[in-house]
Amino acid sequence: MTPAARLQAAIEVLDACLAGRAAEQALTNWARASRFAGSGDRAAVRDLVFDALRCQRSFAQAGGVLTGRGLILGGLVCGGADIAALFTGIGHAPAPLCDQEFAHLSADRRDTWSQAVALDCPDWLMPDLKTSLDGNFAQVMGLLQTRAPVFLRVNTARISRPAAQELLADQGIECQVHALAPTALEITQGAKKLRSSQAFAEGLIELQDVASQAVCAAISLGQGARALDYCAGGGGKALALAASGATIGVQIFAHDADPRRMHDIAARAARAGVKIAQLATADLAHAAPFDLVLADVPCSGSGSWRRAPEAKWRLTPARLAELLAIQSQILVDAAQLVGPQGRLVYVTCSLLQAENADQISAFCTRYSDWQLEHARRLTPLDGGDGFYVAVLKRRG
Repeated sequence: MTPAARLQAAIEVLDACLAGRAAEQALTNWARASRFAGSGDRAAVRDLVFDALRCQRSFAQAGGVLTGRGLILGGLVCGGADIAALFTGIGHAPAPLCDQEFAHLSADRRDTWSQAVALDCPDWLMPDLKTSLDGNFAQVMGLLQTRAPVFLRVNTARISRPAAQELLADQGIECQVHALAPTALEITQGAKKLRSSQAFAEGLIELQDVASQAVCAAISLGQGARALDYCAGGGGKALALAASGATIGVQIFAHDADPRRMHDIAARAARAGVKIAQLATADLAHAAPFDLVLADVPCSGSGSWRRAPEAKWRLTPARLAELLAIQSQILVDAAQLVGPQGRLVYVTCSLLQAENADQISAFCTRYSDWQLEHARRLTPLDGGDGFYVAVLKRRG
């Protein structure tokens, strides 16, 4: 595919996204219908689509309209590309500019944009984000407009970080150590080779954001501890805890309100050489108490908008209110599974204070037998996604 043909493909995928289709599904549908597209073409179109979704508001403003074509035009404007050379209408290229488009693009007014437009921030969330991020609002929102780095978690139960780095280099995947977590490597070259690599096939490494790794690394588990990942999803944190506790007899359990989300855990655990027992909701009370319950709760996902940019534009005040209620109830339910001397660990990938410190404050006020032991907030300025972690214990 020519560069121009890739732009037209991205326009079509973006139109499907704007009509309500999830980006990954829209990309999959396009790829299945476009057998002529090679792996390089698919990767290029995917990058165009996700770049446009991260910067949906500013690209639409630059391009003049919120459509797939408008977003791609806006991205080219912001990148200083020669649009006329790409929008030719020849072959599979996008159609040439109409008079209205040409007039809009010729009158570049980016210096008049509001801060919310320039930083791709929904208007209704801007006050809360500014309060939550203190003086780092502009820097963090600017980072959320860019692509996220690719991080690996080294399975230290099987291999050391230096040895993993060397093995990956031998397989054409260059990495550098990241200081935020002792298990973290950041891929600097060769990311597309990862899933076919020996290190991945043998469970020596896993894809996991560095901030998520830092959260897991901060969790202390004693000899023979029983730990429950209450909202396990795909099991990334359960796998990390299992690897870190492999030498001290830690038992790791995984649960999710929707068991279908856990369908990959058994295979991932087998590949990593660890054991994770999955529990249905009906089995939780019988399996309790646990020495540690980790609740990585459903949230706005604002800390991971680089990876899932659609969530930024689909979040509504009503949905945020619903999430806050869900988080509050999960805290109550998870607390009942913690043993007398155990810990409750609350985690979000949110930047919003309402989902983080405010939730913990409200819980501790309502349930005076619980107290905050320590908390930590990470933002993209730390290198990875935005995360919040609070460790709670019972008083006395």
